[in-house]
Amino acid sequence: MARVREVSPEELTPELRDIWHRYVTGYGPFEEQLAVFAHVPAALRHLMPMLMELRAAGTLPRRYLELAIVVVSKLNACDYCVDHHGPFLAVEGIPTEALEGLPGRIDHPSLTPIDRLVAEYSVAAWENSHRVPERLFRALREHFSEAQIVELTLRITLCGFFNRFAGALGIDAAAHNQAAAE
Repeated sequence: MARVREVSPEELTPELRDIWHRYVTGYGPFEEQLAVFAHVPAALRHLMPMLMELRAAGTLPRRYLELAIVVVSKLNACDYCVDHHGPFLAVEGIPTEALEGLPGRIDHPSLTPIDRLVAEYSVAAWENSHRVPERLFRALREHFSEAQIVELTLRITLCGFFNRFAGALGIDAAAHNQAAAE
């Protein structure tokens, strides 16, 4: 359970309740995180619609987006985010065995050279953002537009924010789901 009270959608203004429902149905099952973000209406009003808009634009292929999110979430030991985004990777053709080896083992046969590049860049951008090797940017430019590179970097760093937010406030989907099942 979160370290702060979870706000239910019924407690929100109609505008915020609409954002909540659109996010849950259009982005993914992140109710625990929304219930905590709801304490700060500006977070629901701006962060969640931005994520939905990025996904709807489809600038960055979903496979690479989800791969970057899982790599950064694993670096930050955010089980909440790995549990929620891992299934999206499976849909994109990356099996659980490959996910389990990330980020250190990027040699799984299901990972393409571009997957490996995205994983390597995700680690570099998150762990040493001021020292990302130029060779990674050259390789990224061979496969991605500048808009895609910017979005990939945005999503890597936003993911780290969400990881740390969930960790600091004790947002844990597994505990929530277990409590609901009892």
